[in-house]
Amino acid sequence: MEIVHTVAELRARLKSELIIGFVPTMGNLHAGHIDLTRIAREHLLVHPFNLAATPGCVVVSIFVNRLQFGPKEDFGSYPRTFADDTGKCRAAGVDVVFAPTEAEMYPVPQHYLVEPPAIQHILDGAMRPGHFRGVATVVLKLFNMVQPTVAVFGKKDYQQCRVLDNMVQQLNLPIQMVLANTVRAEDGLALSSRNGYLSAAERLEAPQLFAALSKLKGNLIAGERNFAAMEADVTAALQERGWKPDYIAVRRSDDLLEPSAADKKLVILAAARLGATRLIDNLELMLGE
Repeated sequence: MEIVHTVAELRARLKSELIIGFVPTMGNLHAGHIDLTRIAREHLLVHPFNLAATPGCVVVSIFVNRLQFGPKEDFGSYPRTFADDTGKCRAAGVDVVFAPTEAEMYPVPQHYLVEPPAIQHILDGAMRPGHFRGVATVVLKLFNMVQPTVAVFGKKDYQQCRVLDNMVQQLNLPIQMVLANTVRAEDGLALSSRNGYLSAAERLEAPQLFAALSKLKGNLIAGERNFAAMEADVTAALQERGWKPDYIAVRRSDDLLEPSAADKKLVILAAARLGATRLIDNLELMLGE
């Protein structure tokens, strides 16, 4: 495995690679990130461009992107665990780790920004103004640097996946987007780099977010369609346990707009604070299956 820190080094290393799988991260890697590297490799092996059935090249980027953090968010304290991260990448068979400095990613102030459509202003975007602009901008820059054949993202960040998938489609980027299922702990908690912020007692409570969404999903499957009432019930139940929900929302999975009773392809999204830690989660469902 090679570790490179500049765009020039990265392009020199990847110049002869015919197919590239890419997993962008902010570091502090966990089993969910490592699963994305496995999925990237699997997609390279069967990609139509891979006529010789070679393993291809899997690239992981590690960069904490200031543009997607709000002024009161945890940019300064976000866990930076580079030695541990590269060890995990090496053990997983990653070929290249790209770890640029902030000066390398943004050598001058970033005046050209990717402005997503209205989806950036709802749900998480309403809670974190400018977040998805920062995400889309850094990911487009990384795509231009790596020029991947396949890019893999985890669906735990569901709204982010929709923003980036739409960006790739509308800008006609020659990249196969793979959106991978959320990896969970045995008790249901979605793996996240921010789970490390939880105290021992909070970690025991944290799976209740997944449990609440699972109950809501069961009610939808059973035929309930009063979305607002169900969202309010879950919000109240979490508040009684000491959570501070930002939102609990049932939406259409394709565009995250509010559903009608006739919509079948849905996603339940949630963001809630447990102590000082903000957790997000979601569950997809197809009614009628």
